[in-house]
Amino acid sequence: MELGVSQSALGDALGVTFQQIQKYEKGTNRISASRLQRIADELKVPVAFFFGAAKQSEATDEPILEFLKTTSALHLVQAFTRIGDAKVQSALVRLIDALAKSDR
Repeated sequence: MELGVSQSALGDALGVTFQQIQKYEKGTNRISASRLQRIADELKVPVAFFFGAAKQSEATDEPILEFLKTTSALHLVQAFTRIGDAKVQSALVRLIDALAKSDR
């Protein structure tokens, strides 16, 4: 309830059970890009919120939000969500972080 919305209320708004919301939160079930956008809309947060961008300073939010509006971002999220193994997803995130740090 970080955003003040229960799993049941969010599930009702999306037409799924609260158990399905739990599975999304735990990473047990994959989530499509369109469903992620719908959840973001219901919670009134940008999609970037789910990728940790909400915790960054506002100075860095703008480039992230602009990127999330691009076709490349949509393709990246769609491909990422098709990866069924959470460990592989985590490894990709670490790889991208390492590449971004070495590019500074």
